[in-house]
Amino acid sequence: MQLREKQYFDERATQEMNQNLKPKARTLQETLAYACRILAMTGQEAGLAGQITARSDKRRCYWTLRFGLGFDEATPDDFIEVDADLNTISGKGMANPATRFHLWVYDARPQTNAIIHTHSPYVSALVAARQPLVISQMDMTPLHNDCAFLADWPGVPIADQEGVAISEALGDKRTILLAHHGQLTTGAYIEEAAYLAVYLERAARMQVRARVFGPITPVSDELAAEAHDYLLKPSIVKGTFDYWCRQADRM
Repeated sequence: MQLREKQYFDERATQEMNQNLKPKARTLQETLAYACRILAMTGQEAGLAGQITARSDKRRCYWTLRFGLGFDEATPDDFIEVDADLNTISGKGMANPATRFHLWVYDARPQTNAIIHTHSPYVSALVAARQPLVISQMDMTPLHNDCAFLADWPGVPIADQEGVAISEALGDKRTILLAHHGQLTTGAYIEEAAYLAVYLERAARMQVRARVFGPITPVSDELAAEAHDYLLKPSIVKGTFDYWCRQADRM
Protein backbone atom coordinates (compact mmCIF):
# COMPACT_ATOMS: atom_id res chain seq x y z
CA MET A 1 0.00 0.00 0.00
CA GLN A 2 1.30 3.45 -0.92
CA LEU A 3 2.14 5.72 2.01
CA ARG A 4 0.79 9.21 1.43
CA GLU A 5 1.92 12.40 3.13
CA LYS A 6 -0.23 13.66 6.02
CA GLN A 7 -1.02 16.79 4.00
CA TYR A 8 -3.03 14.65 1.58
CA PHE A 9 -5.29 13.40 4.37
CA ASP A 10 -5.55 16.85 5.93
CA GLU A 11 -6.70 18.40 2.67
CA ARG A 12 -9.11 15.56 1.94
CA ALA A 13 -10.61 15.66 5.45
CA THR A 14 -11.00 19.42 5.26
CA GLN A 15 -12.80 19.22 1.93
CA GLU A 16 -15.12 16.46 3.13
CA MET A 17 -15.89 18.22 6.40
CA ASN A 18 -16.80 21.39 4.52
CA GLN A 19 -19.17 19.31 2.38
CA ASN A 20 -20.74 17.25 5.14
CA LEU A 21 -20.66 19.32 8.33
CA LYS A 22 -23.24 22.02 7.74
CA PRO A 23 -23.55 24.31 10.78
CA LYS A 24 -27.09 25.16 11.83
CA ALA A 25 -28.17 28.73 11.12
CA ARG A 26 -28.86 30.76 14.26
CA THR A 27 -29.23 34.42 15.10
CA LEU A 28 -26.47 36.08 17.09
CA GLN A 29 -28.69 36.05 20.18
CA GLU A 30 -29.56 32.37 19.72
CA THR A 31 -25.87 31.50 19.38
CA LEU A 32 -25.02 33.48 22.50
CA ALA A 33 -27.78 31.74 24.45
CA TYR A 34 -26.55 28.32 23.38
CA ALA A 35 -22.98 29.27 24.26
CA CYS A 36 -24.17 30.20 27.75
CA ARG A 37 -25.98 26.90 28.17
CA ILE A 38 -22.89 25.02 26.98
CA LEU A 39 -20.73 26.85 29.51
CA ALA A 40 -23.21 25.97 32.27
CA MET A 41 -23.38 22.36 31.05
CA THR A 42 -19.59 22.06 31.26
CA GLY A 43 -19.45 23.41 34.81
CA GLN A 44 -18.29 26.93 34.03
CA GLU A 45 -20.90 28.96 35.82
CA ALA A 46 -19.65 31.02 38.75
CA GLY A 47 -22.70 32.87 39.98
CA LEU A 48 -22.86 36.18 38.17
CA ALA A 49 -19.10 36.37 37.56
CA GLY A 50 -19.18 34.76 34.12
CA GLN A 51 -19.34 37.04 31.10
CA ILE A 52 -20.07 36.64 27.41
CA THR A 53 -20.10 39.35 24.75
CA ALA A 54 -20.28 39.61 20.98
CA ARG A 55 -19.25 42.61 18.93
CA SER A 56 -22.15 44.67 17.59
CA ASP A 57 -22.28 46.12 14.10
CA LYS A 58 -22.36 49.52 15.82
CA ARG A 59 -18.99 51.08 16.59
CA ARG A 60 -17.65 50.27 20.10
CA CYS A 61 -20.83 48.45 21.08
CA TYR A 62 -21.42 44.83 22.02
CA TRP A 63 -24.16 42.37 22.93
CA THR A 64 -24.08 40.72 26.35
CA LEU A 65 -26.22 38.76 28.78
CA ARG A 66 -28.12 41.17 30.98
CA PHE A 67 -26.69 41.33 34.48
CA GLY A 68 -28.46 39.28 37.12
CA LEU A 69 -28.82 36.07 35.11
CA GLY A 70 -26.69 32.94 35.21
CA PHE A 71 -25.48 31.12 32.11
CA ASP A 72 -27.99 28.31 32.61
CA GLU A 73 -30.92 30.78 32.49
CA ALA A 74 -29.97 32.54 29.27
CA THR A 75 -32.48 32.80 26.43
CA PRO A 76 -32.12 34.79 23.20
CA ASP A 77 -34.35 37.51 24.67
CA ASP A 78 -31.96 38.06 27.59
CA PHE A 79 -29.23 39.74 25.57
CA ILE A 80 -28.81 43.48 25.47
CA GLU A 81 -26.72 45.79 23.33
CA VAL A 82 -24.59 48.34 25.16
CA ASP A 83 -22.32 51.19 24.12
CA ALA A 84 -18.79 52.06 25.25
CA ASP A 85 -20.12 53.62 28.46
CA LEU A 86 -22.21 50.51 29.16
CA ASN A 87 -25.45 52.33 28.42
CA THR A 88 -28.13 49.91 27.20
CA ILE A 89 -29.17 50.81 23.67
CA SER A 90 -31.16 47.67 22.78
CA GLY A 91 -33.18 45.49 25.13
CA LYS A 92 -33.81 45.96 28.84
CA GLY A 93 -31.47 45.63 31.78
CA MET A 94 -27.84 46.44 32.49
CA ALA A 95 -24.52 44.91 31.51
CA ASN A 96 -22.24 43.27 34.03
CA PRO A 97 -19.97 46.20 35.01
CA ALA A 98 -16.95 43.88 34.73
CA THR A 99 -17.48 43.54 30.97
CA ARG A 100 -15.91 47.00 30.59
CA PHE A 101 -12.49 45.44 29.98
CA HIS A 102 -13.93 43.63 26.94
CA LEU A 103 -13.94 46.99 25.15
CA TRP A 104 -10.17 47.16 25.39
CA VAL A 105 -9.82 43.68 23.92
CA TYR A 106 -12.14 44.52 21.03
CA ASP A 107 -10.27 47.77 20.36
CA ALA A 108 -6.90 45.99 20.34
CA ARG A 109 -8.06 42.99 18.30
CA PRO A 110 -10.20 43.83 15.23
CA GLN A 111 -10.28 40.11 14.38
CA THR A 112 -12.09 39.33 17.65
CA ASN A 113 -15.90 39.27 17.53
CA ALA A 114 -16.71 37.35 20.72
CA ILE A 115 -15.29 37.15 24.25
CA ILE A 116 -15.99 34.73 27.10
CA HIS A 117 -14.71 35.07 30.66
CA THR A 118 -15.32 32.45 33.33
CA HIS A 119 -14.02 31.29 36.70
CA SER A 120 -14.23 27.63 35.75
CA PRO A 121 -13.21 25.11 38.45
CA TYR A 122 -9.94 23.66 37.17
CA VAL A 123 -8.78 26.90 35.57
CA SER A 124 -9.43 28.54 38.94
CA ALA A 125 -7.28 25.91 40.65
CA LEU A 126 -4.48 26.41 38.14
CA VAL A 127 -4.49 30.21 38.39
CA ALA A 128 -4.80 30.08 42.19
CA ALA A 129 -1.43 28.34 42.05
CA ARG A 130 -0.27 30.97 39.53
CA GLN A 131 0.57 28.29 36.97
CA PRO A 132 0.61 28.80 33.17
CA LEU A 133 -0.72 26.11 30.86
CA VAL A 134 1.63 23.37 29.60
CA ILE A 135 0.49 21.79 26.33
CA SER A 136 1.03 18.12 27.11
CA GLN A 137 -1.86 16.25 25.47
CA MET A 138 -3.67 16.32 22.12
CA ASP A 139 -6.89 17.90 23.44
CA MET A 140 -4.82 20.80 24.78
CA THR A 141 -3.30 21.65 21.41
CA PRO A 142 -5.98 24.16 20.33
CA LEU A 143 -4.29 26.33 22.99
CA HIS A 144 -0.72 25.79 21.69
CA ASN A 145 1.04 29.16 21.43
CA ASP A 146 -2.44 30.63 21.81
CA CYS A 147 -2.76 30.95 25.59
CA ALA A 148 -1.17 33.93 27.29
CA PHE A 149 -0.61 34.28 31.02
CA LEU A 150 -1.15 37.34 33.20
CA ALA A 151 0.81 36.70 36.37
CA ASP A 152 -0.42 39.69 38.38
CA TRP A 153 -4.06 40.18 39.28
CA PRO A 154 -5.17 43.75 38.50
CA GLY A 155 -8.26 43.52 40.72
CA VAL A 156 -11.95 43.40 39.84
CA PRO A 157 -12.04 44.49 36.18
CA ILE A 158 -14.65 47.26 36.40
CA ALA A 159 -12.35 50.11 35.36
CA ASP A 160 -10.18 50.98 32.38
CA GLN A 161 -6.81 50.03 33.91
CA GLU A 162 -7.79 46.36 34.03
CA GLY A 163 -8.74 46.49 30.35
CA VAL A 164 -5.31 47.85 29.48
CA ALA A 165 -3.50 45.17 31.51
CA ILE A 166 -5.56 42.26 30.17
CA SER A 167 -5.55 43.34 26.52
CA GLU A 168 -1.79 43.96 26.57
CA ALA A 169 -1.10 40.59 28.21
CA LEU A 170 -3.38 38.81 25.71
CA GLY A 171 -1.44 40.25 22.77
CA ASP A 172 -2.03 38.27 19.58
CA LYS A 173 -3.27 35.13 21.35
CA ARG A 174 -6.87 33.94 21.47
CA THR A 175 -6.91 32.93 25.15
CA ILE A 176 -5.36 33.91 28.44
CA LEU A 177 -5.09 32.58 31.98
CA LEU A 178 -5.50 35.33 34.57
CA ALA A 179 -3.58 34.53 37.75
CA HIS A 180 -5.74 34.56 40.91
CA HIS A 181 -8.78 35.12 38.69
CA GLY A 182 -9.93 32.92 35.80
CA GLN A 183 -9.81 32.55 32.03
CA LEU A 184 -10.62 34.62 28.97
CA THR A 185 -11.19 33.27 25.48
CA THR A 186 -11.79 35.18 22.28
CA GLY A 187 -12.97 34.15 18.86
CA ALA A 188 -13.54 35.39 15.35
CA TYR A 189 -17.07 34.10 15.99
CA ILE A 190 -19.05 33.09 19.06
CA GLU A 191 -18.68 29.36 18.50
CA GLU A 192 -14.89 29.67 18.46
CA ALA A 193 -14.78 31.55 21.77
CA ALA A 194 -17.07 28.93 23.35
CA TYR A 195 -15.06 26.03 21.91
CA LEU A 196 -11.85 27.46 23.35
CA ALA A 197 -13.48 28.11 26.73
CA VAL A 198 -14.54 24.46 27.00
CA TYR A 199 -11.15 23.18 25.87
CA LEU A 200 -9.24 25.53 28.15
CA GLU A 201 -11.12 24.26 31.19
CA ARG A 202 -10.56 20.68 29.98
CA ALA A 203 -6.83 21.39 29.54
CA ALA A 204 -6.56 22.85 33.03
CA ARG A 205 -8.30 19.78 34.44
CA MET A 206 -5.83 17.48 32.72
CA GLN A 207 -2.87 19.49 33.96
CA VAL A 208 -4.08 19.56 37.56
CA ARG A 209 -4.72 15.81 37.50
CA ALA A 210 -1.48 14.91 35.71
CA ARG A 211 0.62 16.76 38.32
CA VAL A 212 0.18 13.85 40.74
CA PHE A 213 2.32 11.70 38.42
CA GLY A 214 5.24 14.13 38.37
CA PRO A 215 6.50 16.87 36.04
CA ILE A 216 4.35 17.69 33.01
CA THR A 217 5.96 16.78 29.68
CA PRO A 218 5.02 19.13 26.82
CA VAL A 219 4.40 17.78 23.35
CA SER A 220 6.72 18.91 20.55
CA ASP A 221 6.13 22.38 19.12
CA GLU A 222 5.90 21.03 15.58
CA LEU A 223 3.23 18.44 16.32
CA ALA A 224 1.33 20.76 18.65
CA ALA A 225 1.25 23.49 15.99
CA GLU A 226 -0.05 21.01 13.42
CA ALA A 227 -2.80 19.80 15.77
CA HIS A 228 -3.67 23.38 16.76
CA ASP A 229 -4.41 24.36 13.18
CA TYR A 230 -6.32 21.17 12.46
CA LEU A 231 -8.54 21.29 15.56
CA LEU A 232 -9.38 24.96 15.01
CA LYS A 233 -10.73 24.43 11.51
CA PRO A 234 -14.13 26.21 11.40
CA SER A 235 -15.87 23.01 10.28
CA ILE A 236 -14.61 21.19 13.40
CA VAL A 237 -15.32 24.12 15.74
CA LYS A 238 -18.85 24.68 14.46
CA GLY A 239 -19.60 20.97 14.18
CA THR A 240 -18.54 20.50 17.80
CA PHE A 241 -20.62 23.51 18.87
CA ASP A 242 -23.68 22.02 17.13
CA TYR A 243 -23.11 18.74 18.98
CA TRP A 244 -22.94 20.59 22.30
CA CYS A 245 -26.15 22.44 21.38
CA ARG A 246 -27.90 19.10 20.86
CA GLN A 247 -26.57 17.93 24.22
CA ALA A 248 -27.91 21.09 25.88
CA ASP A 249 -31.32 20.54 24.26
CA ARG A 250 -31.52 17.07 25.80
CA MET A 251 -30.84 18.32 29.32
